[in-house]
This record gives sequence, C-alpha cells and structure tokens, in this order.
Amino acid sequence: PRDDAAEHAVPAAAPRDDAAEHAVPAAAPADGAAARERELQLLSELGVDPHDPELDAAIRGLQAGATEELPFGRPGKPLSERSPLRIGFHAALGVLLAAALAYTLVLVAEILVLLVVALFLATGLDPAVESLRRRGLPRSWAVTMVAATFLLGVTGFFVTAVPPLVRQGNALREQAPSYARELRETSDTFRQIDDRLDVVGRLDALNSGDALIDQGAYRGMLGFARGLLSAVFATLTVLVLTLYFLVSYPGVKRAAYQLVPRSRRARVSLLADEILARIGGYVLGNVATSVVAGIASLAFFGVTGVPYAAALAIFVALTDLIPLVGATIGAIVSIAVAFTVSVPVGIAAIVFFVVYQQFENFVLVPRVMERTVDVSPAVTITAALIGAALFGVVGALLAVPVAAAVQLIGTEVWLPRQENR
Repeated sequence: PRDDAAEHAVPAAAPRDDAAEHAVPAAAPADGAAARERELQLLSELGVDPHDPELDAAIRGLQAGATEELPFGRPGKPLSERSPLRIGFHAALGVLLAAALAYTLVLVAEILVLLVVALFLATGLDPAVESLRRRGLPRSWAVTMVAATFLLGVTGFFVTAVPPLVRQGNALREQAPSYARELRETSDTFRQIDDRLDVVGRLDALNSGDALIDQGAYRGMLGFARGLLSAVFATLTVLVLTLYFLVSYPGVKRAAYQLVPRSRRARVSLLADEILARIGGYVLGNVATSVVAGIASLAFFGVTGVPYAAALAIFVALTDLIPLVGATIGAIVSIAVAFTVSVPVGIAAIVFFVVYQQFENFVLVPRVMERTVDVSPAVTITAALIGAALFGVVGALLAVPVAAAVQLIGTEVWLPRQENR
C-alpha cells in the first residue's frame, strides 16, 4: 500500500513544478529592480550621485557610440534618395523658397534697379580708371580723379540745365495757349483734335490759378513734389552707390570670382573681364552719342531761332540714351516746338532730325557699337524691344550689353561644346 501511495504522490508534485515555472517570469522584474538598487548602492558608496545629469549624459553617449571624433554619436543611416518622404520634403522646401524669393524680389525691386544702374555706371567709369592707372597713376588717385570729374559733370549739368529748364518751361507753359490757337488757325487736323479734346481750353486752364485749384491741382502738386523728391533721392543713391562700386571694383570682382570652382575660375574670370569691358565701352559710347545729339540739336536750334533751345537740347540728349524710340521722342517734341516759330522752321527741323538720325543710326552708332559691344543691329533691336517690354526704360538701356554678354558666352562656351559632340 505504501508503494501505491508513492506512485500516486508523483503526479501530485507536478502542479508545484508548474507553479515554479510560472513564478520565474514574475521574479525577473524583481531581479532587475534588485540589480538597479545594487548599482545605485555601489554608486553611492563610490561617492557618485546617481541622478547627476553628466552621468546620465555619459551613459547615453556610450549607448550612442560617442567618441572624440563623433562627440554626439554615430549618425544613423540616411533616407534613401527615392524615399517619398525625402522627395516630398525637398519639393515642398523648393516651392517655399521660390515663393519667398519672388516675394522678396517684389519688395526690393526698386532697390535692385538702383543697384544695377549704379553697378552699370561703375562698370562704364572703370575703363577710365584703368586708363589712368596704365599711365602710372595709382588706382586711388585715378578713382579720385574720375569720381571728381563725374561728380563735377553731374553737378554742372544740374546747375546749368535746371534753371534754364525751369524758366523756359514756365515760358512754354504761358505761351502754350497762343501756340495752340495759331495751330488751330493754320491746321485743319489740329482743329479737329481741339474740337474733340479741347486742347486750347485745357491749356488756358493750366495757366489759370483758380481753375487749377478747382480741378484739384493742389493734390497734383503734392504728387509732383513727392515724385520729385523720390527722383532726387534715387539720383543721390545711385551716385553714392556708383562711387562705392567704383572704389571697390577690383575687390567686388575678386569676391565674385571666388564663388566659381577653382578649376574653372581662370576661364570664367577672362570671360567676365571681357563682358565688363564691353559693358563699359557701351556706356561710354552711348553717353558720347547722346552728347553729340545734344550739341547738334543745340546748334540747329540756335541757328533757326527755335525757343527754349537749351531745354530742348538737353531733352534730346537725355532721350537719345534710350535705344530705338528715344531719339524719335526727342525729335517729335523739338519739331512741335519748331512749328510754333513758323512752318518753314518746322519743316527744317523735320529735315534736320531725319538727316541726323540717319547719320547716327548708320555711321555713328555702328562704329561705336562695333568697337565696344560687337553686336549686330538685328540683335540690338531685338534685345532692346525685349528689355523695354520686361523692365521699361531701364531694361531698354541694359538690353544691349546683356545681349553682348549672352552672345560672348554662346560663342565661347556653348558653340565649342556643340562642335565637340
């Protein structure tokens, strides 16, 4: 019977073994907590604060694999180039940057125009500085002489041009109604225009103070004064920036060339120097052409007795700076004033400006442009039209040198690559 009881006791012990097996996982957290308590006790015996942030940072550094070369641990694996997350992030970032850049350009458009004009003028004056420097004059003295001459020229222009312009402009405003009446009596076309637009009545109102006030001239005068102050501020800003660019011109070029990879820096610098030389030659040539136009017009006005000769000559010179349409605008205004003297004088003005524009377009300008920018007439006209459509008068002025730069780059860079394919 005792053997039978022993046999029956063996199965009874099995549940206790199962309970022991189930008790092992429950004891694991207790063993982990005990190990942590032992670690804390050991740190306390060593005099180390277990809650010290530096100790915690050291432990995390060991876990991250930090070394002296990689103090923040080894970097993880980068995202794949084809990862949708990476592609989407780059696309969104590009759109945001493009929008921010466009918005910034809109805000600073006027400032950028002033910067471009100043750099344009500095590029045009730099050949004069280099010419003096080649004659043995230090660059600082050469810049001083060119800048002084430039400032004296601008100051002299305003001193000599503004008072006659004001006086003759006021006289023209006062005499405009009588000139309009004479044209109405002698010209059927102008009579029809006056019947439709009331030109004579508007000119009479222009000279009437009461009418001007009634028509809100006070507001117009404020707008004119605001525009005049803006023009003066823009002119002074351009002058200051031009002098700054002229003084630091070599440094500006070196800084720009440093942005180019070293392997291509020499070739890029040669091309850029040639482009800048062409721009400088274009500026000087355009100014010289305009001066010739102004002097020739002044001589004609003086011989024929056209009134407001100084004002008209300055107007012709300034408008002649504008490619394509500038000379025509100056000629139309001058011819209109010449007709107020007499019909023969008006016809003589038409003949003079037609002959002079032929001389300028086919003799003077081609020689100047051929020596400076080396751009064909077709390219000049196309570039001026595109520049005027995009950026107005400033775009028309800058279009020709930009076209020269594009033509040079195409000839020296793009065409050789096409030949080597």
